[in-house]
Amino acid sequence: MVKSKSKKSNLKIQNIVATTSLGKPVSLTKLARTHSNTEYNPEQFPGLVLRIQQPKSAVLVFSSGNLVCTGTKSVSQVREVIEQVIKQIGKIGIKITDKPRITVQNIVASGSIDLNLNLNMLALQLENTEYEPEQFPGLVYKLVDPPATFLLFSNGKLVCTGTKDKKQLEESMKQLNKNVKEAVKK
Repeated sequence: MVKSKSKKSNLKIQNIVATTSLGKPVSLTKLARTHSNTEYNPEQFPGLVLRIQQPKSAVLVFSSGNLVCTGTKSVSQVREVIEQVIKQIGKIGIKITDKPRITVQNIVASGSIDLNLNLNMLALQLENTEYEPEQFPGLVYKLVDPPATFLLFSNGKLVCTGTKDKKQLEESMKQLNKNVKEAVKK
């Protein structure tokens, strides 16, 4: 049984993973030597981790000039972080003149559908689910279109991952609500 509390849904972006290329090679050894906010261990991982304090985030910098930014909560924060990285790279003599094109790879959002969910019933009624309550209290539900993966809990709380923009995120929430309501009627 699913008890409806209200129709409202709320999502809060927790993390955006975005990539870009500076278009120029970067000396990771030089960057690591001159900046204290870095972690670089090439024997374990080929990239350098550059930590940004505000907005709090981490950027993987590769010698090819490719960057992976994590920890931000908006695309404007991603841009801000990339600008800071460009400034720090400029201090080791690498001038970036072209504005890097940022590509969002993944958005992680949390929220609630304000329903109490019977996860056992949903696991049987919905396709593309995984539910092992002995191992983990959440149900994994994968949408195909739009591509998104939800982690659903019995209290209606959820985590959504796999979307690449706000429109996809909103569409996936609409689809989730529709599919859950249809499953309850069966």
